[in-house]
Amino acid sequence: MELLKRVLTAVVLIPLVVLLILRAPAPVLAFVSGVVALAALHELFKLSEAYKIQPLRIPAYVFCALLFLVIAIHPGGADLVSTAAISYIAVAAAVLAPFVFLAIAMSRDQISSAFPAAMVAAFGFAYVALPMALLVQLREQWRGSFLVLYLLLVVWAGDIFAYFIGKPFGRHRMSPRVSPNKTWEGAIASVVASVAVGVLMFHYAQPISSALMRAHLIERQNGIFEAMPLLPVIVLSVVLNIAAQLGDLVESLIKRGAGTKDSGAILPGHGGMLDRIDALLFAAPVLWCYAAWHVMTQ
Repeated sequence: MELLKRVLTAVVLIPLVVLLILRAPAPVLAFVSGVVALAALHELFKLSEAYKIQPLRIPAYVFCALLFLVIAIHPGGADLVSTAAISYIAVAAAVLAPFVFLAIAMSRDQISSAFPAAMVAAFGFAYVALPMALLVQLREQWRGSFLVLYLLLVVWAGDIFAYFIGKPFGRHRMSPRVSPNKTWEGAIASVVASVAVGVLMFHYAQPISSALMRAHLIERQNGIFEAMPLLPVIVLSVVLNIAAQLGDLVESLIKRGAGTKDSGAILPGHGGMLDRIDALLFAAPVLWCYAAWHVMTQ
């Protein structure tokens, strides 16, 4: 029953997510990503209560919403100026967040709760909001639709193969204290699946591009997808997969410390929103850095 719920949820959500990534205007994508980030942030704050921390909820939500408002107004593009501007915004927000939250926490009645509350709020902003914002800006870069689609398929393929290979065939535990169900067999299968999907996507980049244009899912100004040399694709896919698996493990660490299995129950068979995007939170900034480096070296 749990597996059936997991599959049905994926069948409904995946087409919607792909359609959103390919067709949604930047403000709409920023709005939806902001809502997802706020939902995941809410779940993270619920987990923090198990650590006897009362986070600064409202200030963190407002700070997060303001970031996505800025991204919606100025999503940037593929040029060097836009990439630099988004970089400055992200760095400035990450640097300011601890000071803003600490200043607000000073008004708390219990002074001993001020630092933990500000710490969780700042961590939540950097851990959840910034990666989701970078995902939106990644879509706005040249061939950004393809890059985000590639990211999602690489992460999803790795997750699926880790589950279906690791569960029946896994014998060697990867990190039993953090995530007892994860095995090295599943991790290796995950890497292989991600590399296979990445290689196939870039090898058939132009046919995929043509098919998506015929289906009116992308426009020519989004950038015609082109093949990449094999070695860079393999390396990038491996790095993204490792980042995604680390993201999954980090969230498992937070949940295990809080004594819970899932971050929430918003998605049947998948747990909470944070459970669903944990891998992307590590992988998206990696791909954004690659795309930004590519822009700056052109």
